[in-house]
Amino acid sequence: MFQAIVFLPLLGFLIAAAIAIVGARTLHPGGYPGPDDDHHAEPHGSGAPSVHGAHAAVAVSHDEHSHGAHGAHGSAHAHDHHAVEPAAPGSRAAEVVTTTLLFVCMALSWIAFARVGFGGAEVREAIAPWILSGDLKVEWALRIDALTSVMLVVVTTVSALVHLYSIGYMVDDPDRPRFFGYLSLFTFAMLMLVTADNLVQLFFGWEGVGLASYLLIGFWYKKPSACAAAIKAFVVNRVGDFGFMLGIFAVFVMTQAVDFDTVFAQAPSLVGKTMHFLSWDLDALTVICLLLFMGAMGKSAQFLLHTWLPDAMEGPTPVSALIHAATMVTAGVFMVARLSPLFELSPTALAFVTFIGATTALFAATIGLVQNDIKRIIAYSTCSQLGYMFVAMGVGAYSVGMFHLFTHAFFKALLFLGSGSVIVAMHHEQDIRMMGGLRKKIPFTFYMMVVGTLALTGFPLTAGYFSKDAIIEAAFASEHAGHNPMAMYGFVCTVVAAALTAFYSWRLIFKTFYGRPHDHHHYEAAHESPLPMLIPLAVLAAGSFLAGLPFVDAFTGHGAKEFFRGSVVISGILDEMHHIPATVAYLPTVMMVGGFLVAWLFYIKSPSIPRALAKGLKPIYLFLLNKWYFDELYDAIFVRPAMWLGRTLWKRGDGTIIDGLGPDGVSARVIDVTRNVVRLQTGYLYHYAFAMLIGVSALATWFMIWGAR
Repeated sequence: MFQAIVFLPLLGFLIAAAIAIVGARTLHPGGYPGPDDDHHAEPHGSGAPSVHGAHAAVAVSHDEHSHGAHGAHGSAHAHDHHAVEPAAPGSRAAEVVTTTLLFVCMALSWIAFARVGFGGAEVREAIAPWILSGDLKVEWALRIDALTSVMLVVVTTVSALVHLYSIGYMVDDPDRPRFFGYLSLFTFAMLMLVTADNLVQLFFGWEGVGLASYLLIGFWYKKPSACAAAIKAFVVNRVGDFGFMLGIFAVFVMTQAVDFDTVFAQAPSLVGKTMHFLSWDLDALTVICLLLFMGAMGKSAQFLLHTWLPDAMEGPTPVSALIHAATMVTAGVFMVARLSPLFELSPTALAFVTFIGATTALFAATIGLVQNDIKRIIAYSTCSQLGYMFVAMGVGAYSVGMFHLFTHAFFKALLFLGSGSVIVAMHHEQDIRMMGGLRKKIPFTFYMMVVGTLALTGFPLTAGYFSKDAIIEAAFASEHAGHNPMAMYGFVCTVVAAALTAFYSWRLIFKTFYGRPHDHHHYEAAHESPLPMLIPLAVLAAGSFLAGLPFVDAFTGHGAKEFFRGSVVISGILDEMHHIPATVAYLPTVMMVGGFLVAWLFYIKSPSIPRALAKGLKPIYLFLLNKWYFDELYDAIFVRPAMWLGRTLWKRGDGTIIDGLGPDGVSARVIDVTRNVVRLQTGYLYHYAFAMLIGVSALATWFMIWGAR
């Protein structure tokens, strides 16, 4: 059963890939069309402005911005009026096969969740030997414990619903087999990651997720912004992956093993050991954990390595839902939870994890306040919520962090897929300033988005209420117990972020679904999405409620130790959470209500207030709108110097040294000499006679001068 869960998506990918190849050859016998052809393979293109274009457009408040400035959207979406290329043969088969296989995986995953999580039937299935080189022994094996079962449910459920949703969303795309193949490949890589029994296998899935995300973000490869976003995601993640790889090397050096059981058994013996680096002796466990967490920072888009996540919105909306809710960004959180026996032994590393998580939670929330792209607002909320999860990991409440990962998957997928329904209704418009009043046109989508927003903001009895509040309580309990010097910082940041989350979430709802429509043409044509897009919304809305209360005890209560059975460290922080003051317990709810009221005041009661604030606090507004200028900073520090260095090496190194003095230069000089010698052979007889005369004269002169001596 467990091997079927992992490998059925791979089978779906292979089938869809075969269909895509055959279909492409059928449609294009002379070769696939190039990027300069008239065909537009982006029926749901975002039309979002580039980073630099956004900077030029922010001179005016986001709420007072003249709607005439958005005339460019018409041209940005002109492709919607072009004739749609016919779908590749077998497109329907690819959709049905991949979606069916994912629903089978989902059903099996829920069975595994019940058997393993609540039944205690943990399994390790060996598949095949892999690497045997000296002390390095690596075996392909599936590790199915409670932690894995939670991730199996999250990954397969969201992926299956995204597959179903994509049948309606991608209906006009001629490359559907390729798209569904990539989705299944993405799912397989994530399943390989979460079922890994050793660090090498985990790294294989880790890199597979990165590759699949690159393919999906850049799916509309004729769209320059999508290609740039895919490359950016790939490169930024390589920075984190470099640290992750060094961490794996360090683990092997210190333990002579990479399988989890052996590494965890030897972890206590690493306490107090040092690693010599240059002239420093560094604590081995701290170095290992920080390097491993560097990988999590990249994959989960944490502060400093977060810049790829908003740009990933250039991919199709179902991809955004899959990346942000179930795969890729959750990989970093899972990895820290899986390696909790190591992190628990390094207080310094845990403090750093708390600091990065808390900073990310607050930082991303501030940016979300002023964004206008509906998908980017939700993307920054993902970044912020991932920060919450890492705060939980940092204060030692690993099961609480996994609880938020579990609940977050449902309401975040709901919000992304709901935003896709809005985008389709608005003729692929993503700017919320161009929306308004849509609750009357797409009421079902409106109610589903409200459910997702309630869960995201932590409204009582929703799934997010139980998990997010538990993280805040864990941070306070950790500070009260003196376990983590950064716990109070984490508590303050998460409490403030709770208010900001409520504000920008309801801002999105109010500007999208309330008020008067700003684009009457698209508003009048708006309608609900097809049934394959609405069914996943209903299922995820149910999960946004049902994923909370029934699982509270298993993740955050006295049943956590029995549920996880050693798959993550269960510290005493869970007991201390139940003894915090009532004022602390109610504080997140108070902040949530405050954020809602401010959003209602700004965008329903008195819409002139945000315009006045944007004018009066223009530097702050531009600072937030431009995402704290991290893209510009990295461009100045890394991108431009790298391009200058490359250009210099090309012109001076390759051009001057290699082409001028090196092997190419020598061959060029030989060619020049040969060319000059060839010029002496003109083919004219009088030239040769003249040369002979000169030779005879020179010889006679030599004899006359030197022979006389």
